[in-house]
Amino acid sequence: MALGNPSGATPDVNNPTNYLLVKPQFTLGYNAQRGTPTWASWHLNRAWMGSAPRQDDFRPDPALPRQFYQVTPRSYSGSGFDKGHNCPSADRTTDLDDNSATFLMTNMIPQAGNNNQRTWSGLEEWTRTQVKQGQEVYVLMGSYGKGGTGQNGRATSIDQGRVTVPARVWKVLVLLPEGSNDLQRISAGQARIVAVDTPNDQSVSPDWSQYRVSVDAIEAATGLDLLSKLPLPVQDKLEAQVDTAPVR
Repeated sequence: MALGNPSGATPDVNNPTNYLLVKPQFTLGYNAQRGTPTWASWHLNRAWMGSAPRQDDFRPDPALPRQFYQVTPRSYSGSGFDKGHNCPSADRTTDLDDNSATFLMTNMIPQAGNNNQRTWSGLEEWTRTQVKQGQEVYVLMGSYGKGGTGQNGRATSIDQGRVTVPARVWKVLVLLPEGSNDLQRISAGQARIVAVDTPNDQSVSPDWSQYRVSVDAIEAATGLDLLSKLPLPVQDKLEAQVDTAPVR
């Protein structure tokens, strides 16, 4: 959470809608009433990218308090929605344990197949390409709203109402050349900020770049504070911008 805790989540079992899950591979602000993360946060550089194969071991998260409903892979069966990663499998390939961690069900949202497999996959691949070219990236991702359209049509929830289907899926990328003193370098204007907000439906365009928005717009829609560890004047400047640079 180098850029902050977007919702002020805490590891308090009495706070099931804003529960903090900190893992070596990523951090989540989890909403047990929705059965999905409100947000996920992680860092990506070349050190996180190796040759570990995709584990595909979707499973409940043993770190989730037993008082909370435990989402399982069966929760998604026949729903028409993908088990959509927040922190992607391919962002964590240093070793088997790192990759396996991304298949915990607390890292999933019910995601429309075309969003997950085309639009979102394209955004994830583009991000990793930037890393291979010498960038490091701070990533914030989440979803909000209620009601999406999957292969079986529109739905507001799955698993007998226990898992909410989000209406929108968003991501904020803070890209920097590899280096140190990252917060200072971001404050000095060395970062590129890319914010994306997509509909969770089957008609979504494969071209993620057409869904670029400002961080301010995502914060207004979600109520989150996404870059809170940056000085306020820097936040105000960066969060108002919409990235228009060519996507290569």
